[in-house]
Formats: sequence, C-alpha cells, structure tokens
Amino acid sequence: MSSIPLEDNFEDVLGKALRGTGMPDGVLEFLTGVSEETIAKLKDGELDEESLRKVASPLGLDADTLVERAREAWVPAPVEIEGLRQYNTVFDDMTVNNYLVWDPASKEAALFDTGTDASGAIGLVDELGLTLTQLFLTHTHLDHIADRAAVEKHNSELKTFVNALEPTGGATRFQPGDAFSVGTLRVSTRLTKGHSPGGTTYVINGLSCPVAIVGDALFAQSMGGGMISYQDALATNRAELFSLQDDTVICPGHGPMTTVGEEKAHNPFYPEFK
Repeated sequence: MSSIPLEDNFEDVLGKALRGTGMPDGVLEFLTGVSEETIAKLKDGELDEESLRKVASPLGLDADTLVERAREAWVPAPVEIEGLRQYNTVFDDMTVNNYLVWDPASKEAALFDTGTDASGAIGLVDELGLTLTQLFLTHTHLDHIADRAAVEKHNSELKTFVNALEPTGGATRFQPGDAFSVGTLRVSTRLTKGHSPGGTTYVINGLSCPVAIVGDALFAQSMGGGMISYQDALATNRAELFSLQDDTVICPGHGPMTTVGEEKAHNPFYPEFK
C-alpha cells in the first residue's frame, strides 16, 4: 500500500490540546514560564524543543512523543492484510480514507466510509469478483460520506448502516454494541464519540489480525479534534480503543494505518501508556 503522510504536525496536536482543554495562552505561560510569544510561535509550527517540552504536561500531553512528532522521527509500520484495502482520496486541501474489507473465503465485502471517491474500492470489488453488500459509516461528516450515492448504486440490495446517535437519511440505524457479519468475518461496534455525536469504531475479527476502523477518533500519533467533546474523545478512545490487543490494526479516517501498540508507544495524547 502506498505511504500516506501523518495527518497532524506537532502544532496541530498542540492546537487540539489547547482548544480541548480551553487553556488560555496566558495561563499556560503562568504554569510553565514559557512566554505567550513563544507559545504563539509553537502554535505556528516554529519548533523550540525546550519550550515544547515545558508546555506538554499541563496540556495532558507526553513531551517525548510530542517532540518525536515535531522531529518527524517516527512513522507506523506498513500494513498488508489479505481482505483489507485502504483508499486515500482528496478533499479540499486534505485527504480522507475509506476501507474495503472482504472475506477471502465467501468473497462478501463491505465498505467503511466512502471518502470523496469510492471508485477505487468499487473497481477492486469488480476485479476480484466480490459481492459488496454493506456500507458502514463511522460518522456523517461530509468528507467521509461524499460518494455514498455511487456505492449504493453499485448494488441495489446494498444496505447502509449508521449509529442511531448520528442518523442520516436512508441509512439503517444501529445501537452501539450491535454486531454484523461480512461472510465469516464478525464486525462489532464501539462508541468512540467526541469528534462527532455518534462516532463509531468497527472492530473486525476473522482476518489475519484484528482490525479497528475508527473514523476520526484516532490518528497515527494524534486524534480527531474534540468538536463535540474533547474529554469524551479522550475517554472513549481510552476505553474502547486502547483496551484492544496491541496488534489490532487501527484504520483512521485520515493518515496512515497504525496499531494499538504503536499508538500506546507514540501518541502524545495518551501519556499513561508510555
């Protein structure tokens, strides 16, 4: 699979923590001795490593991995799994992912989100002779569902599913904790809210290792912004994602795939795992 850059730079991580905690720059200066002027430069991406380390802890961030992100010193290991394919599509000035998952035995397939262009996934369905039966939405932000009509057109019997906490027209609603199947694969659902009201992680068992399709709950070395609730975003990730086994592949809505173990070691938002 082609390499996808990490979604967030160190200043993005810093900005998300500042907005999420609601901590004014003046308070952060008082707590750390780092001037508001220097904090502003950090937020603009100008690295001052000593100052970055000082501001990390009051914001609940791990200093070592925040600096690691600033140095661009780590990337997750590449992921290759039979029955899983990541697609990366352009949306304005960023990119967004969708994922095709299939049971190699029965050749039944499901798509998780659509990105802005699902043609790559649909093309592979046709190439491999798969039957695309389900579309699962992690959440309903436009960049993740923009090509829904094309997916539903591909198979008139396809069903689209969405968390009942975040309904959208024409999609079948489910409750967090409900489970589905894709051939012999089992798909369980976990509520990872905070970025959106009904953000859902789909945990897939039956491939060579567990897979968690997380939407914007978690990124490699970062996380989605807590647009609804920063504290809920942190808490549900801790409870629902970091409780998965370490070799679980994390499939985020933006950026490259990673694993639970890698994020425990490298994600600055979760210092308790270091």
